[in-house]
Amino acid sequence: MTASESSNQDTGIPKKTGQTPAFLRYRIEFSKTGPLRYTSHLDLSRIWERTLRRAGLPVAYSQGFNPRPLIQLAATLPLGCESTCELIDVWLEGEAPPPEELIPLLSKAAPEGLTIRTIQAVNPNDPALQTRTQAAVYHASIGDQVSRQELEERVASLLAQPEIRRTRRGRHYDLRPLIHELSVLPASLPILEMKLALSQEKGTGRPDEVLEALGLEAQHILITRTALIMKP
Repeated sequence: MTASESSNQDTGIPKKTGQTPAFLRYRIEFSKTGPLRYTSHLDLSRIWERTLRRAGLPVAYSQGFNPRPLIQLAATLPLGCESTCELIDVWLEGEAPPPEELIPLLSKAAPEGLTIRTIQAVNPNDPALQTRTQAAVYHASIGDQVSRQELEERVASLLAQPEIRRTRRGRHYDLRPLIHELSVLPASLPILEMKLALSQEKGTGRPDEVLEALGLEAQHILITRTALIMKP
């Protein structure tokens, strides 16, 4: 972005000035399942760019020497995890269909595994999604790795620890304050529910590292993000 451009400090999205058309900002909730769970955060952004282009929507672009579509994902999803609650904000220019007409358009253009759940219009000048995330809820299907009683005992033991030292990318950190809640759901096979920090200020708790701290083989467990908890 050049020095002459006007930008919104909260969103990082250039403001429209003069006689240029106003932006419309739509917030899309979507699921990411199946093979798409192995898609990286960067590749997911590219998939959304292609989906919006196929749907023929008037996507707004950034200014400068390398214009990019104005889209904004709420939070990185750990590779290999599914999700039923992902959020993306999309800025459109000029005339655009109302939210209820966008769902069939995007659903037809989206690849398998990307399912449009809801769409709503939001204030174009609201803070960036990434600055509003507080926590995320994950469900991990434990299967027959351990019995329910053993899992409950491990959870109680982990939560009783004053700190849980872990190493991520060569850096040591304490996982314990990043675990907000941890419990075993009543199901035929054990399902672990984790509410973990997801914040630019306080850090991010990774569900696979919680599973490993419980002595479980995370690579053999299906993890699904079921809720994003946002600041008001």
